Amino acid sequence: MVERVRGLLRMAEDPAVTDAESQAFTAKAAELMTRHAIAEAEARAERGEEPDAISRMDYPVSGVGGHGKARVRALADIAAAYGCQSAVRGNTSENTERLMILVGTVSALDALRMLLPSISMQMEASAKFMSSAHVSDIRELRNYTRSELETERKRYYRSFVRAYGQAVAERIREFRVRLQEMSSHDASGRQSGEGGESHRGAELVLRDDVHRVNEEFQRQFPQLRKHRPERTHSPAGYRAGYRRGRQAELGLDTPVGGGGTSALTESD
Repeated sequence: MVERVRGLLRMAEDPAVTDAESQAFTAKAAELMTRHAIAEAEARAERGEEPDAISRMDYPVSGVGGHGKARVRALADIAAAYGCQSAVRGNTSENTERLMILVGTVSALDALRMLLPSISMQMEASAKFMSSAHVSDIRELRNYTRSELETERKRYYRSFVRAYGQAVAERIREFRVRLQEMSSHDASGRQSGEGGESHRGAELVLRDDVHRVNEEFQRQFPQLRKHRPERTHSPAGYRAGYRRGRQAELGLDTPVGGGGTSALTESD
Protein backbone atom coordinates (compact mmCIF):
# COMPACT_ATOMS: atom_id res chain seq x y z
CA MET A 1 0.00 0.00 0.00
CA VAL A 2 2.80 2.40 0.92
CA GLU A 3 4.54 1.78 -2.40
CA ARG A 4 1.26 2.41 -4.25
CA VAL A 5 0.86 5.70 -2.38
CA ARG A 6 4.42 6.78 -3.15
CA GLY A 7 3.91 5.90 -6.81
CA LEU A 8 0.74 8.00 -6.95
CA LEU A 9 2.48 10.97 -5.33
CA ARG A 10 5.42 10.72 -7.72
CA MET A 11 2.95 10.95 -10.60
CA ALA A 12 1.18 13.86 -8.88
CA GLU A 13 4.45 15.80 -8.68
CA ASP A 14 5.43 15.13 -12.29
CA PRO A 15 5.58 18.49 -14.13
CA ALA A 16 4.20 16.80 -17.25
CA VAL A 17 0.76 16.07 -15.75
CA THR A 18 -2.10 18.56 -15.70
CA ASP A 19 -3.35 20.21 -12.51
CA ALA A 20 -6.47 18.03 -12.54
CA GLU A 21 -4.40 14.86 -12.97
CA SER A 22 -2.07 15.90 -10.16
CA GLN A 23 -5.01 16.45 -7.81
CA ALA A 24 -6.52 13.12 -8.80
CA PHE A 25 -3.30 11.21 -8.03
CA THR A 26 -2.98 12.93 -4.64
CA ALA A 27 -6.65 12.23 -4.00
CA LYS A 28 -6.27 8.52 -4.53
CA ALA A 29 -3.20 8.46 -2.30
CA ALA A 30 -5.11 10.20 0.52
CA GLU A 31 -8.00 7.79 0.16
CA LEU A 32 -5.75 4.73 0.32
CA MET A 33 -3.93 6.02 3.40
CA THR A 34 -7.18 6.83 5.22
CA ARG A 35 -8.81 3.49 4.46
CA HIS A 36 -5.66 1.61 5.44
CA ALA A 37 -5.28 3.45 8.77
CA ILE A 38 -8.88 2.78 9.81
CA ALA A 39 -8.73 -0.87 8.76
CA GLU A 40 -5.47 -1.37 10.67
CA ALA A 41 -6.88 0.30 13.80
CA GLU A 42 -9.87 -2.03 13.77
CA ALA A 43 -7.74 -5.09 13.13
CA ARG A 44 -5.46 -4.32 16.09
CA ALA A 45 -8.49 -3.88 18.36
CA GLU A 46 -10.05 -7.14 17.20
CA ARG A 47 -6.79 -9.02 17.87
CA GLY A 48 -6.54 -7.48 21.32
CA GLU A 49 -3.28 -5.71 20.48
CA GLU A 50 -2.07 -2.38 21.78
CA PRO A 51 -3.39 0.65 19.84
CA ASP A 52 -1.25 2.57 17.36
CA ALA A 53 1.65 4.29 19.14
CA ILE A 54 1.69 8.07 19.58
CA SER A 55 4.70 9.77 18.03
CA ARG A 56 5.98 13.17 16.91
CA MET A 57 7.04 14.59 13.56
CA ASP A 58 8.81 17.86 12.72
CA TYR A 59 7.68 19.43 9.47
CA PRO A 60 9.39 22.54 8.04
CA VAL A 61 7.16 25.24 6.54
CA SER A 62 8.47 27.84 4.11
CA GLY A 63 8.12 31.53 4.89
CA VAL A 64 8.74 32.64 1.29
CA GLY A 65 6.70 35.69 0.34
CA GLY A 66 5.82 36.41 3.95
CA HIS A 67 3.09 33.75 3.82
CA GLY A 68 4.52 31.39 6.46
CA LYS A 69 1.76 31.98 9.04
CA ALA A 70 -0.95 31.32 6.48
CA ARG A 71 0.74 28.08 5.41
CA VAL A 72 1.05 26.95 9.03
CA ARG A 73 -2.62 27.65 9.64
CA ALA A 74 -3.68 25.68 6.55
CA LEU A 75 -1.45 22.68 7.24
CA ALA A 76 -2.39 22.62 10.94
CA ASP A 77 -6.07 22.39 9.96
CA ILE A 78 -5.31 19.46 7.64
CA ALA A 79 -3.23 17.72 10.34
CA ALA A 80 -6.06 18.18 12.83
CA ALA A 81 -8.43 16.47 10.38
CA TYR A 82 -6.18 13.42 10.68
CA GLY A 83 -6.46 13.55 14.48
CA CYS A 84 -3.10 15.24 15.10
CA GLN A 85 -2.21 18.21 17.31
CA SER A 86 0.38 20.78 16.25
CA ALA A 87 2.67 23.42 17.68
CA VAL A 88 4.96 25.73 15.74
CA ARG A 89 8.40 27.17 16.46
CA GLY A 90 9.63 30.40 14.87
CA ASN A 91 6.22 31.45 13.50
CA THR A 92 7.11 35.10 12.98
CA SER A 93 5.99 37.40 10.20
CA GLU A 94 9.40 37.19 8.57
CA ASN A 95 10.21 35.24 5.41
CA THR A 96 12.16 32.66 7.39
CA GLU A 97 11.36 28.96 7.60
CA ARG A 98 9.41 27.82 10.64
CA LEU A 99 8.94 24.36 12.16
CA MET A 100 5.61 22.63 12.73
CA ILE A 101 5.71 19.98 15.46
CA LEU A 102 2.99 17.37 14.89
CA VAL A 103 1.86 14.88 17.53
CA GLY A 104 -0.32 11.98 16.41
CA THR A 105 -0.56 8.26 15.86
CA VAL A 106 2.21 6.68 13.82
CA SER A 107 -0.20 5.89 10.96
CA ALA A 108 -1.57 9.44 10.86
CA LEU A 109 1.93 10.94 10.82
CA ASP A 110 2.99 8.53 8.08
CA ALA A 111 0.04 9.71 5.99
CA LEU A 112 0.82 13.38 6.59
CA ARG A 113 4.51 12.88 5.86
CA MET A 114 3.62 11.69 2.36
CA LEU A 115 0.54 13.82 1.66
CA LEU A 116 1.40 17.30 2.97
CA PRO A 117 4.04 18.06 0.29
CA SER A 118 1.63 17.21 -2.55
CA ILE A 119 -1.30 19.07 -0.98
CA SER A 120 0.99 22.07 -0.37
CA MET A 121 2.14 22.03 -3.98
CA GLN A 122 -1.44 22.15 -5.26
CA MET A 123 -2.43 24.82 -2.74
CA GLU A 124 0.49 27.08 -3.65
CA ALA A 125 -0.08 26.66 -7.39
CA SER A 126 -3.76 27.60 -7.01
CA ALA A 127 -2.94 30.55 -4.74
CA LYS A 128 -0.33 31.90 -7.15
CA PHE A 129 -2.64 31.61 -10.15
CA MET A 130 -5.69 33.09 -8.44
CA SER A 131 -3.84 35.98 -6.77
CA SER A 132 -2.28 36.97 -10.10
CA ALA A 133 -5.69 36.87 -11.76
CA HIS A 134 -7.17 38.96 -8.93
CA VAL A 135 -4.49 41.65 -9.27
CA SER A 136 -5.02 41.76 -13.05
CA ASP A 137 -8.75 42.27 -12.51
CA ILE A 138 -8.47 45.10 -9.98
CA ARG A 139 -5.76 46.83 -12.02
CA GLU A 140 -8.39 47.47 -14.67
CA LEU A 141 -10.82 49.06 -12.18
CA ARG A 142 -8.69 52.08 -11.32
CA ASN A 143 -5.15 53.32 -11.36
CA TYR A 144 -3.55 51.45 -8.43
CA THR A 145 0.09 52.06 -7.63
CA ARG A 146 2.52 49.18 -7.87
CA SER A 147 2.83 49.15 -4.07
CA GLU A 148 -0.96 48.98 -3.60
CA LEU A 149 -1.25 46.10 -6.06
CA GLU A 150 1.52 44.15 -4.30
CA THR A 151 -0.13 44.68 -0.91
CA GLU A 152 -3.45 43.43 -2.26
CA ARG A 153 -1.79 40.43 -3.90
CA LYS A 154 -0.24 39.39 -0.57
CA ARG A 155 -3.51 39.84 1.34
CA TYR A 156 -5.36 37.78 -1.23
CA TYR A 157 -2.70 35.05 -1.28
CA ARG A 158 -2.66 34.62 2.50
CA SER A 159 -6.43 34.54 2.81
CA PHE A 160 -6.65 32.06 -0.07
CA VAL A 161 -4.15 29.69 1.56
CA ARG A 162 -5.85 29.78 4.97
CA ALA A 163 -9.27 29.09 3.47
CA TYR A 164 -7.97 26.36 1.16
CA GLY A 165 -6.56 24.46 4.13
CA GLN A 166 -9.81 24.86 6.06
CA ALA A 167 -11.88 23.52 3.17
CA VAL A 168 -9.59 20.53 2.53
CA ALA A 169 -9.64 19.70 6.26
CA GLU A 170 -13.44 19.75 6.29
CA ARG A 171 -13.58 17.33 3.42
CA ILE A 172 -11.06 14.96 5.00
CA ARG A 173 -13.20 14.92 8.17
CA GLU A 174 -16.31 14.18 6.13
CA PHE A 175 -14.56 11.31 4.39
CA ARG A 176 -13.31 9.81 7.66
CA VAL A 177 -16.79 10.05 9.18
CA ARG A 178 -18.28 8.20 6.22
CA LEU A 179 -15.67 5.46 6.48
CA GLN A 180 -16.35 5.13 10.20
CA GLU A 181 -20.09 4.88 9.58
CA MET A 182 -19.54 2.21 6.94
CA SER A 183 -17.27 0.33 9.32
CA SER A 184 -19.80 0.57 12.17
CA HIS A 185 -22.54 -0.75 9.90
CA ASP A 186 -20.37 -3.69 8.86
CA ALA A 187 -19.48 -4.35 12.50
CA SER A 188 -23.17 -4.45 13.49
CA GLY A 189 -23.80 -7.03 10.78
CA ARG A 190 -20.93 -9.18 11.96
CA GLN A 191 -22.11 -8.99 15.57
CA SER A 192 -25.63 -10.08 14.73
CA GLY A 193 -24.33 -12.88 12.50
CA GLU A 194 -21.77 -14.20 14.93
CA GLY A 195 -23.83 -14.64 18.06
CA GLY A 196 -23.09 -11.24 19.57
CA GLU A 197 -19.32 -11.51 19.50
CA SER A 198 -17.83 -8.20 20.73
CA HIS A 199 -16.39 -5.95 18.06
CA ARG A 200 -14.82 -2.54 18.61
CA GLY A 201 -15.71 -0.37 15.63
CA ALA A 202 -13.54 2.26 13.97
CA GLU A 203 -15.42 5.11 15.64
CA LEU A 204 -14.44 3.97 19.15
CA VAL A 205 -10.87 3.18 18.09
CA LEU A 206 -10.31 6.57 16.49
CA ARG A 207 -12.01 8.39 19.36
CA ASP A 208 -9.56 6.72 21.74
CA ASP A 209 -6.68 7.74 19.44
CA VAL A 210 -7.74 11.39 19.62
CA HIS A 211 -7.87 11.22 23.43
CA ARG A 212 -4.40 9.66 23.64
CA VAL A 213 -2.98 12.23 21.20
CA ASN A 214 -4.41 15.11 23.24
CA GLU A 215 -2.91 13.71 26.44
CA GLU A 216 0.53 13.32 24.89
CA PHE A 217 0.39 16.80 23.33
CA GLN A 218 -0.48 18.37 26.68
CA ARG A 219 2.37 16.45 28.28
CA GLN A 220 4.89 17.73 25.72
CA PHE A 221 3.54 21.29 25.56
CA PRO A 222 1.98 22.12 28.95
CA GLN A 223 2.38 25.90 28.60
CA LEU A 224 1.93 26.49 24.89
CA ARG A 225 1.34 30.12 23.93
CA LYS A 226 -1.21 31.01 21.29
CA HIS A 227 0.25 32.97 18.40
CA ARG A 228 -1.42 36.17 17.28
CA PRO A 229 -3.55 35.77 14.15
CA GLU A 230 -2.69 37.70 11.02
CA ARG A 231 -4.42 41.05 10.78
CA THR A 232 -4.55 41.18 7.00
CA HIS A 233 -7.60 39.62 5.40
CA SER A 234 -9.04 39.56 1.91
CA PRO A 235 -12.69 38.45 1.68
CA ALA A 236 -12.26 37.76 -2.04
CA GLY A 237 -9.17 35.64 -1.41
CA TYR A 238 -10.88 33.72 1.38
CA ARG A 239 -13.93 32.92 -0.75
CA ALA A 240 -11.77 31.82 -3.68
CA GLY A 241 -9.52 29.65 -1.51
CA TYR A 242 -12.44 28.00 0.24
CA ARG A 243 -14.17 27.18 -3.04
CA ARG A 244 -10.97 25.82 -4.57
CA GLY A 245 -10.40 23.69 -1.49
CA ARG A 246 -13.93 22.30 -1.64
CA GLN A 247 -13.58 21.57 -5.35
CA ALA A 248 -10.08 20.05 -5.20
CA GLU A 249 -9.92 16.38 -6.11
CA LEU A 250 -9.55 14.43 -2.86
CA GLY A 251 -10.99 11.09 -3.90
CA LEU A 252 -11.72 9.07 -7.04
CA ASP A 253 -13.80 6.07 -6.04
CA THR A 254 -15.27 7.98 -3.10
CA PRO A 255 -15.67 11.71 -3.79
CA VAL A 256 -14.93 13.44 -0.50
CA GLY A 257 -16.89 16.56 -1.27
CA GLY A 258 -20.17 14.86 -2.09
CA GLY A 259 -23.08 15.79 0.14
CA GLY A 260 -21.02 17.67 2.72
CA THR A 261 -22.02 20.93 4.37
CA SER A 262 -20.14 24.14 3.74
CA ALA A 263 -18.99 26.43 6.56
CA LEU A 264 -18.61 29.39 4.18
CA THR A 265 -21.44 31.89 4.62
CA GLU A 266 -22.46 34.64 2.25
CA SER A 267 -20.92 37.21 4.60
CA ASP A 268 -17.45 35.54 4.57
